[in-house]
Amino acid sequence: MNTRLRVQQLVPGFLLANTISTFVAVPAFAQIIEVTGVRVISTPSGVNVILETDSQTTPQVSTTSSDKTLVTDIFNTQLRLPNGEEFRQEKPAQGIESVTVTQLSPNTIRVTVTGTTQIPKAQINPSSLGIVLSLNTTPTTPKPDEEIEILVSREIQNQYVVPNTTAGTRTDTPLRDIPQSIQVIPQRVIQDQQAINIEEVVENASAVTFLGETDGRGPRFSIRGFDNAPVLRDGFLFRSGSGGLLEVQNLSQVEVLKGPSSILSGDIEPGGIINVVRKRPLSEPFYNIEFQVGNRNFFRPSFDISGPLTADRSLLYRLNAMYLNDGGFRDFDSSYNRFSIAPALTWKIGNRTDINFIFEYIKDDNPADFGTVAFGRGIANIPRERVMNDPSDVIQNTFSDLGYDLEHRFSDNWKLRNGFRFTHSAFNYGRNKNDVILLPAFLDEETGTLTRFFADQFGDSQDYNLITNIQGNFSTGPIRHTLLFGFDLGRANTYSETTVDFDNPSPLNIFNPVYGTIPKPKANTLSPFDDQRTQQDRLGIYLQDQIKLLDNLIVLAGIRYDTIKQTLSSNLFESRETQYNDAFTPRVGIVYQPIEAISLYGSYSRSFAPNTGTTVEGNLLDPEQGEGFEVGVKAQLMENRLFATLAYFDITKQNVAVSDPNAVLPGFFIATGKERSQGVELDVAGRILPGWNIIASYAFVNAKITADTDSEIVGNRLVGIPQHSASLWTTYEIQAGNLQGLGFGMGFNFVGEREGDITNSFQADSFFLMNAAIFYRRNNWRAQINFNNLFNANYIDAIGRSSRVREITPGEPFTVRALVSVEF
Repeated sequence: MNTRLRVQQLVPGFLLANTISTFVAVPAFAQIIEVTGVRVISTPSGVNVILETDSQTTPQVSTTSSDKTLVTDIFNTQLRLPNGEEFRQEKPAQGIESVTVTQLSPNTIRVTVTGTTQIPKAQINPSSLGIVLSLNTTPTTPKPDEEIEILVSREIQNQYVVPNTTAGTRTDTPLRDIPQSIQVIPQRVIQDQQAINIEEVVENASAVTFLGETDGRGPRFSIRGFDNAPVLRDGFLFRSGSGGLLEVQNLSQVEVLKGPSSILSGDIEPGGIINVVRKRPLSEPFYNIEFQVGNRNFFRPSFDISGPLTADRSLLYRLNAMYLNDGGFRDFDSSYNRFSIAPALTWKIGNRTDINFIFEYIKDDNPADFGTVAFGRGIANIPRERVMNDPSDVIQNTFSDLGYDLEHRFSDNWKLRNGFRFTHSAFNYGRNKNDVILLPAFLDEETGTLTRFFADQFGDSQDYNLITNIQGNFSTGPIRHTLLFGFDLGRANTYSETTVDFDNPSPLNIFNPVYGTIPKPKANTLSPFDDQRTQQDRLGIYLQDQIKLLDNLIVLAGIRYDTIKQTLSSNLFESRETQYNDAFTPRVGIVYQPIEAISLYGSYSRSFAPNTGTTVEGNLLDPEQGEGFEVGVKAQLMENRLFATLAYFDITKQNVAVSDPNAVLPGFFIATGKERSQGVELDVAGRILPGWNIIASYAFVNAKITADTDSEIVGNRLVGIPQHSASLWTTYEIQAGNLQGLGFGMGFNFVGEREGDITNSFQADSFFLMNAAIFYRRNNWRAQINFNNLFNANYIDAIGRSSRVREITPGEPFTVRALVSVEF
């Protein structure tokens, strides 16, 4: 049986795809719609279900079907019937057994239609009466090889825009109603760009800067100029180590929240956070197999399968797995290798209770890369392939995450959420615990001789996190509230052991290197340098209220209290130090919508973060404190197809921890005093025309040291932060004809000049990269080729610490990735 796709616009702002078993709606942005009445009217072909409302806003619709039942969920809607109950009507027309309309969740109405012999055909029609669901019950029996038409209300899904998020408030809220700049990068963008790591994904958001791989232990980012932006997984923050490894294959979307948001996640940086949302089990069978290949011996097979385990769909599963091999462009003896697997299980215990179980395991076996070196006021003029440590150096990383998420709905307006995560991450320099690596220490620029020391380091981190909250929707007179009250508990244990041989340095001429002149010793022959454990116990309690004073006026207010105990133990120095910290962090914001398409907002918030870093002497630093102001405008453009955010921010932070430039080994810090970052951001995402998608950003960030015990660095720019940065990615897919499904992509990434250390003694040049793609989608097949750094620019991708000899990361040369994917 063949299937033909016919495209037709029915209702502005959403997409409805009708097949024998499934309807899918892709939304525009919408405010909450009140449904004050429900009517079922017979028609010659069936019935119309009319949801009466005075709003002219188009809702988000998602419809599925099974057996003889059609289920349509209408988002951003609330059922306000006079009797306060749900609607139900038996046998309203021939071919229909029953129609029910219920409040599925605080902002979602569910319409359930059960047919007598078959699934009714459905179509959403515009009407002055409200939202009209037209149901056709006329029996049809397709003939063999007869074409079945799929009716689509928009020519292509608006998949570059995600209308709602829980990231900014822990409640499902439209982005336009949150007084904060938030960018959501959906899975479609990740697929179109063939992104294989998290830094490639967040390049699409303004004011996010990649700062390198923390000496090979995991990616690090700044947001709005502030280092160590935390990466959350499904809203859980892990405080030990560098946050662990991240695998893009298992992500459904990535959310970037700007500014202080401590009320949600406790002790975090004031610049913002990155939250990755992992894939969850699906109620319909889904199977995807994918294979990627590229230059420099790159290949990456993966699969993603999901579906029900029981006939009633009460038990669902999903399994993602991936293996990666990449030869890399640096002159190492070994290649980059990664394996990941992520099973998940959803159990719908009843109509009101769901629980999701997740597990993820990632293992990396990669070269230990410490980057290139500074020379004079810039970067040494040597090939980007050249290695500064030793080509045989490797680092092994493992990460595992186990937990659950439980939701129980007491009623349509009140729900309880509870979740737990246990994570474990470990790293080791070398292929076993007796291997060592060469660590760059300092460079004699007159001779070009880089002094390196043999060293070994092992680290192990464990995190326990429990989150519980209650959400309630209620009204006080004409004022509507979404109240959130909750707490989180956490414990983070971190252990690290470092040994070094300072007596036998291994020099290297960076302009004429000769490797392996001094044999590597065994790790057990090196002298102990550091051996310490850190334990952090944390309790956070928070209260938040989203208050809708008018249909176009929203106030968000909240406060959080954190109390934290940190204990640092050194086996080497036989010392133990305990530090107690607590703080109240408020948050307040307002959103005013003069017209439906425009949201004006302003916000003020504070942040609090204990310093987990230590000085060379082994002392814990005082906690960091942040304060931020933000004003901006959010706009729904081109009939809600395009969403834009323009924001101005002003953030300050005190007691800032930065890497000690005088420390020989990594892991030691100093407090620079006070930093301030001011700037402007612009983010745009969505669909310009049928088949033409775009995501773009620009940021101006003026981030400087404003106070310090060293007066000579006051006024210096922060390490690795460009004043100007921009990105663009756009694709066009042919919508009809013989070439339907053929598409092209084009974009660029621009990053301005960056200072290399807190003394601003050297600088990395700006860079401009062009990227392109060509793809073809047909039925369940997808083929794609991406070209990154199209003109083979030589550039520095990241500067990650205040050092002239480490974490200055050369960028990848011209790169080709090809992909073949099939779904069934």
